[in-house]
Amino acid sequence: MKIRSTYLLLILVTQSLFAQVEFKAKVSKNKLGLNQRLRVEFTINKQGGDNFSPPSFKNFDVVGGPSQSVNQSWINGKSSYSQSYSYIVSPIKKGALKIGSATIEFSGKIIKSNPLTVDVVDAVELPKDPNDPDYIANQNVHLEVLVSDSNPYVGEGIFVEYRLYFSHKVALSDFDFKELPEYEGFWNQDIKIDQLTVEEGKYQGEDYRFCSIRKSILIPQKSGDLVLEPIKTDLIIGVPTGRGDFFGNPITRNIRKSFRSFKKTIKVKSLPLEGKPADFVGAVGDFKLDVSTSKATLKANESTQLKVQISGRGNLKLFELPKVQTPKELEVYTPEHNENLRNSLSGIKGMRGEVVDQYTVVPAYKGKYKIPSVSFSYFNPSEKKYYTLQSDEVFVNVTEGKELVTNSDATNSNNAAGSVKQQVVAAENNFRYIQTKTSLETPETTDFFKSTLFYILLLLPVIVIPMGILIGKKQKQRANDLIGNRTRKADKLARKYLSQAKKEIGKKEAFYIALEKALLNYLKAKLQMQTSEVSKDRIAKLLTKKGVEAATITNFVSVLDNCDFARYAPATDVTMNDDFDKAKQVITKLDKQL
Repeated sequence: MKIRSTYLLLILVTQSLFAQVEFKAKVSKNKLGLNQRLRVEFTINKQGGDNFSPPSFKNFDVVGGPSQSVNQSWINGKSSYSQSYSYIVSPIKKGALKIGSATIEFSGKIIKSNPLTVDVVDAVELPKDPNDPDYIANQNVHLEVLVSDSNPYVGEGIFVEYRLYFSHKVALSDFDFKELPEYEGFWNQDIKIDQLTVEEGKYQGEDYRFCSIRKSILIPQKSGDLVLEPIKTDLIIGVPTGRGDFFGNPITRNIRKSFRSFKKTIKVKSLPLEGKPADFVGAVGDFKLDVSTSKATLKANESTQLKVQISGRGNLKLFELPKVQTPKELEVYTPEHNENLRNSLSGIKGMRGEVVDQYTVVPAYKGKYKIPSVSFSYFNPSEKKYYTLQSDEVFVNVTEGKELVTNSDATNSNNAAGSVKQQVVAAENNFRYIQTKTSLETPETTDFFKSTLFYILLLLPVIVIPMGILIGKKQKQRANDLIGNRTRKADKLARKYLSQAKKEIGKKEAFYIALEKALLNYLKAKLQMQTSEVSKDRIAKLLTKKGVEAATITNFVSVLDNCDFARYAPATDVTMNDDFDKAKQVITKLDKQL
């Protein structure tokens, strides 16, 4: 009875305890404009809450948080406690937007907060406080899109550049793309930006600094109004606070703010129909045509390379090269296509270089063969005219080999043989080449039966068959060993990426990506981890369980952190060599301790 009473008392106390736990959500305002911000706070009134998980905020951009605060007080002998998690969010659309429930773990159970709904209306006019960080950022930072030509022809390349302008009053710390344009209706190719470069320039007549954050070559594929959708970025901006430090230097405050470029409409013109050649295949630009062979004189069954090359500036990736017609006596193989292209930043000159179709030609007979000329047509947008290029005829001279017998040659030969008859003259020695006597000799041979080769072949199946069965079993075991295969694959990848990282020293982003992959693949090989399990907390826990020293774990996580941080910070070859050496040392230590 005492035991039952104790269990009953514990159940009542537990239920009473959970009945008093409250996990509530509240917002700073229930109605706001599209350009305003909202504070969302989740509060639990009991100590012991753990593993807080926020809602998805799918209708908002999180611009601040989470920030955590604890409030504990004693009033008239009664204690109160609250623990809060706060976020600053900005709506991304109008309407009645829902904020889902957050969760927290308390005494082994999951507790959910109440869901919320806020009304978002049109953007409102904000007070222009000169000391307001948002106002300062809006006045001193601008995201612009620059287009080399807003009225190109179909197929004519244009250059698009997205620039961030910021005045000398603020500092740009970092940025992240939130939305990228899809360039619908365009063929596009991004131009890689290895490192952001800050330059001095003008914005609306005032002195500004600027940096290019994205560059692309666009080639319109249809006529009409094509829209470049806006690009959206999140920036970390250092704005002045109006105060100075001990030495008089201004104190700045970092804020996170989103900027969106304006839509840009490109009015694409159709190619003119007047003067359009029949063999026009869509080439737009300024080009040259060249047809040549690697050697014009050769022997039968030797090969020569027939090269058809288009060089110049324009949409070199978007049309086919003219086909050559060769004599049937020449054996021609499928051409190998090669491109050597470079990008520059001046409209139709945005793609230059050459494209080549290279045929392998093998003649079978002696003779001189002519490869007819080919034609190529293109439209020059600068001159607004069509041009047709004609190549020279190419000759292949085969100096040695079998003679090619034509039908006329064969007919003439037969006629000549039939028209001349000769008298057969008998002589005593006409048949002297016929031998009338012979002597047969039996060659010396050895008996195969009971020879060395006989016994080797007899015993060979006895040796080979068991070996084949054994090898088959080993291969089957290896194929069924999923963990071992995954381990071997990950270990191989670790060595591969570590080797790749060493090759990429000097190229910051490629080096740190390869180094991080090498470290993670090494761990996956040693700890048999899945890709989804790779996180720094998970890594630390697993290594601790395996008995790895805390200092080694700290060094490993530190190298991973360096890989994340160094991608967005300046790095020299010396820094990269140091990080590479640290990675090798920490892998060596882990290997010994594991």
